[in-house]
Amino acid sequence: MGSVKDLEIIKNPSEIAMGIGRFHFSDRYSVFDWGEMPDQIKGKGEALCLMGAYCFEKLEAQGIKTHYRGLVNNNGKTVTFKKIVNPTNVMEVNLVNVYHPKMRRKNNGMDYDYSLYTQKLKNCLIPLEIIYRNGLPQGSSVFNRLEQGKTTLEDLGIDHTPIPGEHFSKPIFDVSTKLENKDRYLTWGRAKKIAGLSDTELIAIKSVLLKVNSTITNLVSKAGLINEDGKIELAFDNLRKLIIVDVVGTLDECRFMYNGFHISKEIVRQFYRKTNWYVDVESSKRTAEQQNIKNWKLLCKSQPLKLDNKLINIVSGMYMATTNAITKQKFFDVDSLPKIIECYKEYLVEKK
Repeated sequence: MGSVKDLEIIKNPSEIAMGIGRFHFSDRYSVFDWGEMPDQIKGKGEALCLMGAYCFEKLEAQGIKTHYRGLVNNNGKTVTFKKIVNPTNVMEVNLVNVYHPKMRRKNNGMDYDYSLYTQKLKNCLIPLEIIYRNGLPQGSSVFNRLEQGKTTLEDLGIDHTPIPGEHFSKPIFDVSTKLENKDRYLTWGRAKKIAGLSDTELIAIKSVLLKVNSTITNLVSKAGLINEDGKIELAFDNLRKLIIVDVVGTLDECRFMYNGFHISKEIVRQFYRKTNWYVDVESSKRTAEQQNIKNWKLLCKSQPLKLDNKLINIVSGMYMATTNAITKQKFFDVDSLPKIIECYKEYLVEKK
């Protein structure tokens, strides 16, 4: 299915009915749209699966519809989170149809045809990533987008130039494409048009996003974490009612902070930003955009390095300890999150 999890299809969706599938969360990881990286992070798949299931069940308890069906235990049975004894990396979900927009030539360049997305379409993925931002930590893509003129303060709904580390009294809502070769940020007006949404549906999407943000923020705050930002994916069911799909509330979907330290994939991103490979990636993306080249990775001159073993162990422990802390269950025999952060501090000092 993707670079970090695989999809097992049990029953295909039809035009009028959802199917059934199982996500198999792996220990793979991806940064900067590269896809599968050269290492694996032990325990990551199980940690993401458990954390996602925990969040799904908390959302459904508040009346927010999702495609979640349950966790698959060691006996292959689908059960609720409370009935899971040992960690699992398999989650059962309802499936909807995914309609990919077609690429087409336009003004000597390439564009995407979203004409199949109308207000009559049902039982399908909405081709957008919906993002909330409670703050803008160092490394947020918003700063580069503002600097490059790819977004404006008006687009973001703020009245001043933000600074790294700033938090907002009300969250910023952001949106990007989901099914293109490279995700691109959109205005809400453009997002509404390409996804075939009505005004009412757009309001409903923002309402769901607000509830998800509030729920996750409350859950992780009990573990001492600050919820900086996160993303969700949405679909329409067979009655064209909104449901949350994919997974929510994990370290891959969200950016959490603990006492000023990132608790997310940002730790790995920071490692790679100091390598020549990252320079090549950014250059390749710019060239591909300027020359309308479909696959920017073909232009990249280098391959990503492996993480060193000490950092892999720290990140692995971080995923598992965060799951223990948020769910309040000792699924993984690892140090507490504060101890792992201390190890990370020592690592950073060693690398100076």
